[in-house]
Amino acid sequence: MQPRNMSMSGVVDLAAVKAANEAKAKAEQARAEAARHGGGGAVSPSSLVIDVDEAGFERDVLQQSAEVPVVLDFWAEWCQPCKQLSPVLERLALEYNGRFVLAKVDVDANQMLMQQFGIQGIPAVFAVVAGQALPLFQGAAPEEQIRQTLDQLIQVGEERFGLTGIVVDSDAAPAAAAGPAPVPVGPYDALLEAAVQALDAGDFGGAVQAYRNVLADDPGNSEAKLGLAQAELLGRVAGMDPQKVRDKAASDPADANAQIDAADLDLVGGHVEDAFGRLVEAVRRTAGEDRDAVRVRLLKLFEVIGPDDPRVTAARSALARVLF
Repeated sequence: MQPRNMSMSGVVDLAAVKAANEAKAKAEQARAEAARHGGGGAVSPSSLVIDVDEAGFERDVLQQSAEVPVVLDFWAEWCQPCKQLSPVLERLALEYNGRFVLAKVDVDANQMLMQQFGIQGIPAVFAVVAGQALPLFQGAAPEEQIRQTLDQLIQVGEERFGLTGIVVDSDAAPAAAAGPAPVPVGPYDALLEAAVQALDAGDFGGAVQAYRNVLADDPGNSEAKLGLAQAELLGRVAGMDPQKVRDKAASDPADANAQIDAADLDLVGGHVEDAFGRLVEAVRRTAGEDRDAVRVRLLKLFEVIGPDDPRVTAARSALARVLF
């Protein structure tokens, strides 16, 4: 497969960024400070090439892209061109020494990410810069062409978003492999029951705190995660005037806060698809901080319903089409 034209013109606004010069100055200051302290805050070279899955995408890609451009390599074990391209990208990630991070995505194990990015053939290479996604190229490409694209990407990151990369400590040892997960303290029946009782009594703040107490000891507790998302939602709508909220949302479709509030009411009223559709449309209409606020709220509403619900799956795909 011949590589498609590489271009930086496809940037989609996924997150607000500060003025480029101000952000660049702060980033440069942070890098200089880390260097003065003997690499404090620096990462090991092994952190420049990572494997990413759907569960860690928000943390490993979106959040990290606020500090350094993240290049996504969509690949599969059976893909011969991938076996030609991936080693080149890995070598360049080390050579560029913190100017970008390479995140490898196995499409067989991460079908949802493949769909969200609209991947129709692999290898496919995208980038995320300051929360913004853009396609780079598809198919194996000559190294010189890849270098030119990476140079353009880094330039965009610096000039438009103030990203100067991350500090790499060449002497740092790779992170040790994680040992067995600690056995969580528990059981949590009493705390979870207290949270339910608080919800029944309309004490949403108390319910939120009870669920957070569980998650402080057991961050992976699915019941507490779901309960927390629901309690926070109920707390948000408790003081709303439904008619005023809906009138405001109807009168100004571009008002991000109005659409967010109306979506909360939709979900509490059982209109799940309406809530999701409203926020997907609001993402399409808005930009900058407003768009990011809408996107974050939509992700929170996904948590209320649960990741396995087909309505969440459909809404994630719709969101990806709007964003990418």
